[in-house]
Amino acid sequence: MKRKYLSMAIGCVLLAPASLVLAQDAKPKAAPGNEPTTLENVTVTARRRVESIQDVPVAVSAFSEEQIKDLQASTVEGLQGAVPNMNIAQGRGSANSVNVFIRGIGQPDALQTFDPGVGMYVDDVYYSRINGALFSLFDIQQLEVLRGPQGTLYGKNSTGGAIKLTTKNPFDNEGGAVEVTAGDYGRLEGRFYVSGKLSDTVAASIAGAKITNDGYVKDAVTGKHYNDDDTEALRLKMAFNPVDNFRATFSLDTTKQDAALTMGRPMADLRQTSLAPAGVIVLQPGETGEWNRRARTSFDDGQGQYLKHSGASLAMEWDVNEQWTLKSISAYRQLKTKSYIDIDASQFELGDVLVALNQDQRSQEFQLHYDNGGSVHATFGAYYMKEHVPSHQEAYADDLFSFLGAKVPFLRTIDDDLTTTSTAAFAHLNWEFVPSWTAAAGVRWTRDKKDYDRTISTFWGAPFTAINETVAFAAKADWTAVTPSVSLQKAFSDNLMAYVSANRGFKSGGFNGRANTIYDTKHAKYDPEHVWTYELGLKGSSADHRFRGSAAAFYSNYSDFQARVSQDVGTFPVLNAAKLNIKGVELEGSALLGQATTLSAQLGWLDAKYDRFEDFRLDPSYPGFDPNVSHKHVPFSPDWTARVALQHVVSLGDSGNLTFGGDVSYRGDTWLSVDNRAVLSQDAYALVGAYGVWDSPQLVWQARAGVRNLTDKEYKSEGQEFASVGNIQTAYYGLPRNWYVSLRYSF
Repeated sequence: MKRKYLSMAIGCVLLAPASLVLAQDAKPKAAPGNEPTTLENVTVTARRRVESIQDVPVAVSAFSEEQIKDLQASTVEGLQGAVPNMNIAQGRGSANSVNVFIRGIGQPDALQTFDPGVGMYVDDVYYSRINGALFSLFDIQQLEVLRGPQGTLYGKNSTGGAIKLTTKNPFDNEGGAVEVTAGDYGRLEGRFYVSGKLSDTVAASIAGAKITNDGYVKDAVTGKHYNDDDTEALRLKMAFNPVDNFRATFSLDTTKQDAALTMGRPMADLRQTSLAPAGVIVLQPGETGEWNRRARTSFDDGQGQYLKHSGASLAMEWDVNEQWTLKSISAYRQLKTKSYIDIDASQFELGDVLVALNQDQRSQEFQLHYDNGGSVHATFGAYYMKEHVPSHQEAYADDLFSFLGAKVPFLRTIDDDLTTTSTAAFAHLNWEFVPSWTAAAGVRWTRDKKDYDRTISTFWGAPFTAINETVAFAAKADWTAVTPSVSLQKAFSDNLMAYVSANRGFKSGGFNGRANTIYDTKHAKYDPEHVWTYELGLKGSSADHRFRGSAAAFYSNYSDFQARVSQDVGTFPVLNAAKLNIKGVELEGSALLGQATTLSAQLGWLDAKYDRFEDFRLDPSYPGFDPNVSHKHVPFSPDWTARVALQHVVSLGDSGNLTFGGDVSYRGDTWLSVDNRAVLSQDAYALVGAYGVWDSPQLVWQARAGVRNLTDKEYKSEGQEFASVGNIQTAYYGLPRNWYVSLRYSF
């Protein structure tokens, strides 16, 4: 009988028009004798109001706190594999950043002068940098992933999608929990959450985490560990409800990280250029075969990666009357980083850099919501953000050139200052114009203004000190866009609906943060990106609510892709090079089999192709023509992503519940660089995870044990491509097999 149920469920995953994922999975966790008979209802705020995930005409995946734990995710990077057509990985060479692509759209360069393609939000506050966005998930109420352009309702226009984290409300989560986790590679983590009412009108919570591990990469000579973690995070929230029609939440948070280097693996020959006699010297051959997770660096002890990320926010809601609600979100954030990055991942100084920035961000958003209690919902809003990002960078390359057998010392220092002012106004209307038919339309006006100053000083050692120079420039520009959205949905029954939608996204232009020559500074400006996405979706559940699924098919027209390429030594232009056509299909959902087994899955198919890619380097007459450069594949856009997860609960009667779970995720061939360097590609692979959980009666105690990457699969997750500098092509790898155990006490 179980095999029959499994066959039926898997058939639904692959064939039914409303299919599956853990994104809507509700783990059947209950005290003994109260086993569930239906999947729990899931609500989301994808349209800035609470709605059932089955009713919203948006491709969205949602994860509760328990589901995140079952993903065995301690940071947002753990979502990899759980959402169709999403690629999320720790940023290249960085312990504190995250690189996200959704449906083939993201941020191909990690430098702070580039805007993210996928917006990151915590409690509706936009985080403008991918640095500091590798969130540790320690007090999350829910996490949502919205796929497709977010050009109407969200604080900052984005082309790829949005990731929304909502932290716990002190009024709704009285009590608390303490959790300790230990594992191999020196993993030791502690988390706590305490919340309660101080009075009938005031509640408070405090949450904290201390996360450490020794790292997965080691120097075979010195024994020093890399790719480690040492993070401390704290969040304090105060919630106020002084009268029935007014609510406010004040939040303070801070995160500190002090880690060693994040080391990759040099995949191509590292080269030194001899100026006299003229020629090329191979300093180190490119590595092949399996990686033993050993690395060398030219940096000294103490030259690691430091981050401090802090902020405050105040969210207020006022029910003006039964129809109108006014909401205000005020926020201030500050991000400080000082990161040494060994881009060439070797003991040579070819592409070693220091990147230090001191960013601050102020934002204010107003939302006015209208609900007539029936057929009409409307949202009107205004948004303002001002971001200031001064940065200091140093590039060390003493091994890049030689002269008569001696190294030529080289240092480049960069001081830049970017100020971005973003202003927007938006409106969105949802109208059930006849029973079972609902139309929605929205529009957003956005103006992004950027002011940029940059000074580059180059210092050569003997005998070339005469060519030392300083180049400086200042520029400013602004870009305006109107981004509409429309949708039409039909409810065929209480359990089945379909929709069609069209959405436009916009990402502003900017100035090349790698403009190092006089020529580059004159051509530093690049234009905005735009995308139109057309989508057809279906969402449904069985009459007994034991099966829930969704399907979406989409087509995106993506223009003026901002591609950072590697031209000559120290020259990295940004080209509005490409126009893309992206189409795909996404299936996700879950099924409750019997009263104790949950099957969930996701399946994503993506066909991302360039209609054109205008790249002067591909002209055979160009002096730096490189036949190894190709634009056949769109980076971070595998054709297939899939995941199947199975979970079974065994009742132990008065001794609690025992849960067993496991999953298999699959990712197709993935290219990790814009230039499609062959050594920076990853063949298709599958990862396996497994866990077991014991819950005491009344869910007071919980013990958990699990293993990630059970088969110890070796796979590349990111790539660093600066081929014009010593032929640097560095790969970064995902975690090896690792296990952990944890104990949690709830009160």
